[in-house]
Amino acid sequence: MPFAPELTAELAAAGPGQLHKHEKFCSRFLTKKRDLIVYTPGIYEKRPDLQFPVLYLEDGQNLFDPATSFIPGVYWRVGETADALIAQGAIEPLVIVGIYNTGKQRLNEYTPTRDRKLGGGKADKYGRLLIEELQPFIESRYRIAQGPRNKGLGGSSLGGLLTIYLGMQYPQVFGKLAVLSPSVWWNHRAILQSVARAKLPQRPRIWLDVGTDEGGTRTVEHVTALRDALLQKGWQENRDLHFEIFPGAQHNEAAWAQRVGPFLRFLFPAADSAV
Repeated sequence: MPFAPELTAELAAAGPGQLHKHEKFCSRFLTKKRDLIVYTPGIYEKRPDLQFPVLYLEDGQNLFDPATSFIPGVYWRVGETADALIAQGAIEPLVIVGIYNTGKQRLNEYTPTRDRKLGGGKADKYGRLLIEELQPFIESRYRIAQGPRNKGLGGSSLGGLLTIYLGMQYPQVFGKLAVLSPSVWWNHRAILQSVARAKLPQRPRIWLDVGTDEGGTRTVEHVTALRDALLQKGWQENRDLHFEIFPGAQHNEAAWAQRVGPFLRFLFPAADSAV
């Protein structure tokens, strides 16, 4: 049921969220172990009667901790941003799971098709890890609300490519997708064909964006083509699809940090709460 209005003051008074580390998560689908970092909102410990929506984000080391980020000191500030928006009553309190990438294996795991020169193509195995192993692990340890409207997936660059691909594969699982600066260029824009072929019993709510300084005009052109492919499948802008081009934004953590608040507001608005 929706959050009661009287819960707003309780959210503001609950204080900041907490981070929980789970190291060396292993899978039978992909050999490389990976760490997980889980954010729980301040109210989580104070209200054991509540369940919470969940957002899974790729490249977990870049999200919460400036010391582990790809560029030390430059990170997404996900925890601070979520804390502020929850306290304001702008978004529903949610659990956020950061899934660390595995370094050299990142390209293989985050790409849905195999490129003749670059390799890759293990996204289906990553999807099985996520759906069959990681999600049950999280739900056995945290109070997660059920149903696709309570489950989101997100990432940037190759992580954005992975997000839109798995979102098309598992629309019955993930009802909300944060697709930041996706690498549409991969393997001759094969993701556009994947979207066109997708069988969708329901459409996830999608945030899609790109910056103008991410590598020339073709980057914007590629992501705009993905927007167009989604429109062809029935998405409607300003309804279940938000598409935005950010002038001057580059392809880095600093740029993506600026979009955390906006995409959380679009995907998890307080009025849409299902806890």
